[in-house]
Amino acid sequence: MKGINFFPLYLSFKVSFLATFLALLIGLPLAWLLAKKNWRGKELLDAAFTLPMVLPPTVLGYYLLLVVGRQSAVGHFLETRLGISLVFTWEGAVLAATIISLPLIIKSARAAFERVDPNLEDVARSLGKGEITIFFTISLPLAWRGIVAGTILAWARALGDFGATLMVAGNIPGKTQTMSIAIYDAVVAGNFSLANTLVAIITVIALLTLWSLNRLNRKIYQFPLVK
Repeated sequence: MKGINFFPLYLSFKVSFLATFLALLIGLPLAWLLAKKNWRGKELLDAAFTLPMVLPPTVLGYYLLLVVGRQSAVGHFLETRLGISLVFTWEGAVLAATIISLPLIIKSARAAFERVDPNLEDVARSLGKGEITIFFTISLPLAWRGIVAGTILAWARALGDFGATLMVAGNIPGKTQTMSIAIYDAVVAGNFSLANTLVAIITVIALLTLWSLNRLNRKIYQFPLVK
């Protein structure tokens, strides 16, 4: 471990935690709407938010560059009016990781919300409770285990993203270089000792994440608060 630069590991954790937080903020309301409400185009919207799961990460990164790049209307507005530049910055890595991990939270949370007994929510409505109160007192508490499982997967996905992050944030050592990109850099440079160490670290983290997820799934099965 001596002589290893741990900045990529620090940045990977920073990016993955922020991206997961943002994906939760965006994904939970969307998942609840998709699970509990019916409107025209609902499944099309679901498909659009699922697209990052099937598109190659580099393609997704290219789309993001088109949207937030300096030559785009959005990127120009962010840079000139708000002073925010996303391309070749760690904030751009957060954006890429958020988009990559968002479908995992939406899919898991939607399935969990759909398993909540609607009779419980109807009883609350008949007692005069509003939708926001029902969400926080019934839907969310009964669906939380499925949401946590999706959140863990989303965090792991954000932690290991390579293609979209490289396209948007680039590979700037000490600034935007995450673990995945550092491993690629080490292999390209022929530094297999460093690559092996970084691969071992990220593999242990992934293994611990999956182990935690399996234990959580076992608890969900043992305590079926959601049907």
